[in-house]
Amino acid sequence: MSLRARSKSAAWLRCLALACASGGFVPAAGAMDLLQAWQAAVINDAQLRAARAAAASNRERLPQAQAQLRPQVNLSLQRSRNDLNSESAGPLGRPVQDQLVYTSAADSLTVRQPIYRPQLRAQVRVARALVENGEAVLQQEEQRLAMRVTQAYFEALLAEEQLRLVGVQQAATTAQLEAARKGFAGGSGTRTDIEEAQARLDLNFAQELEARQAVEFTRRQLAQIVGQPVAQLAPVDAERLPLAMPQPALLEDWLARARTASPELRAAAANVEAARQAVERARANHLPTLDALAQVVRSDSDNPTRVDTRYTQKAIGLQLNVPIYQGGLVDSQVRQALADVERSESVLEATRLDLEARVFREFRGVGEGIARIRALEQAVRSAEQLVRSSRRSQQGGSRSVLDVLNAEQQLGSAQRDLAQARFAYLLSLVRLRALAGEWQDASLAQVNGWLRP
Repeated sequence: MSLRARSKSAAWLRCLALACASGGFVPAAGAMDLLQAWQAAVINDAQLRAARAAAASNRERLPQAQAQLRPQVNLSLQRSRNDLNSESAGPLGRPVQDQLVYTSAADSLTVRQPIYRPQLRAQVRVARALVENGEAVLQQEEQRLAMRVTQAYFEALLAEEQLRLVGVQQAATTAQLEAARKGFAGGSGTRTDIEEAQARLDLNFAQELEARQAVEFTRRQLAQIVGQPVAQLAPVDAERLPLAMPQPALLEDWLARARTASPELRAAAANVEAARQAVERARANHLPTLDALAQVVRSDSDNPTRVDTRYTQKAIGLQLNVPIYQGGLVDSQVRQALADVERSESVLEATRLDLEARVFREFRGVGEGIARIRALEQAVRSAEQLVRSSRRSQQGGSRSVLDVLNAEQQLGSAQRDLAQARFAYLLSLVRLRALAGEWQDASLAQVNGWLRP
């Protein structure tokens, strides 16, 4: 392929990249920062709305269980139109038929107050544990949303940074291509230098296309979470980014915080408590129950032998129910409840071990991230010095265009790795705080303060 055709191909790739990156995306007015993204996601996210509705539904378990311990009042009203046909033996044994049409009524007001119902009291404790589980699950979903927003935000920033670095490399390669052409025209260069620079420039255009597609994809991911288009994002300010271990600086302290405040553990522990109270509720089905009962009954012609007769009956007393045999139902329910306790305790232990492993991984990620960032900062400085030296050597004739291009590529790789290391460090720090139950608006605002307006 000729140089002119290759240049046209590269220009076509660049136009295609611009079209792919801009197609169908509506820019927003002004840059969005992390705090604004979180506030928008809290309103828009469907998963969080579902978790809030589930928590509201769980809260109603407690008043429903408590209501069964309060007086139950029932009113019954009955009106009937009766058509009674009767036949009896008359004089001389002849049957006598009679027909009576009348209206009857029966009204009753009943008040029942549970006095001794151990299964109902156990049900209240079960409901209270389930409400606690629902609140912990809601908090867990809020933290998951915060993590999803943070990760999507930083992925979008990383894609933008990679696109910027590709542009820097592209500009440097273009300058080298022009220098190689001038050198060749002046008799001091070779066609190989031009070919090397042109091949590297073509590769840059392909990388630009890929980087622009990554920018569009990551922005759309963030836009789906926040519920609005994302055009610009506030970038990370390297000068504000603190490279220090979070306080406290000991892993055991973070593990202790996670065991105490993690919503995952609180949700699992609430399930264990609910299962244990369900065992008590099942066992209580063996016990007798005692209720206080008060009733007022008023009847009118409720008996065909007493038509046009009205009665008012008032009664108050106690009702005792003693279960004797239910076919083994209660024993089976107890065994089932005990199995649920064992299952929930195993889930709690598995959750605790998994949580500790994640805390260890993120705590280690913070420490290793600091070391990696500092090492890559030094690598970037060294790569910049190498680029400057290679350019001076090229001008002196001791280095070729390829040497300069390789040095610039090494610089771009170091800068890309540094950007990835900074975002990985930030994500590890955010995840560590979330696992310890410390992810709140104040923590989000602190991370947001590390961005450049």
